[in-house]
Amino acid sequence: MTSLDKPTEDTTEADDSRAVTEAALFEAFGGVRGMIETVLPGLLFVTIFTLNNDLHMSAIAALAVSLVLVVVRLVMKDTVKHAFSGVFGVAFGVVFAMMTDNAKNFYLPGMLYTLGLALAYIVTSLAGVPLIGLILGPVFKENLSWRTRNPGRKKAYTKASYAWGLILLAKSAILFPLYWFADTEQLGWVLVTLKIPPFLLAVWLTWVFLAKAPAPIDVFAEMEAAEEAEKAEKAGRERREQEADGTLPGPTSGADGADGADGEGADLRGGRHRKA
Repeated sequence: MTSLDKPTEDTTEADDSRAVTEAALFEAFGGVRGMIETVLPGLLFVTIFTLNNDLHMSAIAALAVSLVLVVVRLVMKDTVKHAFSGVFGVAFGVVFAMMTDNAKNFYLPGMLYTLGLALAYIVTSLAGVPLIGLILGPVFKENLSWRTRNPGRKKAYTKASYAWGLILLAKSAILFPLYWFADTEQLGWVLVTLKIPPFLLAVWLTWVFLAKAPAPIDVFAEMEAAEEAEKAEKAGRERREQEADGTLPGPTSGADGADGADGEGADLRGGRHRKA
């Protein structure tokens, strides 16, 4: 390898690492479709309510579109976790709004969830088990190996979790005053507007931190390698035991065959001598 080859290989490895990180984040957070499934029910609710101030129609339309999104996922045999989470969130909002006859309460469960999630990101980071690492560890096939075996990666997860927590806290700081002092339409449109940009910012910061971190330790590959080594060791031990018991021909069989061949050759030569 020349000195000019190494930077090229390092660059390729870095590009591969970034590509893997992007793919994992895309999978973990649902990608474009996940964002659509997150925004569409709330957007439909606030649009219908703005047009006719009909709480029941707005709530039913939001719940119906959430169910349609789940059905589409099922028909396409795609993962439904993001769509299902959207259905549960919308269902809680519909129940709150209907029980209190207050359209603002359609947004309250989601706002409380956002605040709780923000606190969870920060508290788990302080405790040394950052939530983003718990979420992404299985996606990267590293599980919790980053906690004790990959300190650079744990540091990246901690930074990312703090970023998520602070971004969601800032979002909550905007929404809760609006919940108390603004009308339903204002709260709804601001909430829809704040669905995607903070999320994209948090995902981008996560990508930045992880792209600079050490590569994940593939614990699944390690377990498979350990199983293969154990099988090979067991097979070798069984073979040695069989050879020791005489149930398996040992390496002397080849020598015996050679001796037999030599004996036969000697007999033939002896026969020729006798005949002569």
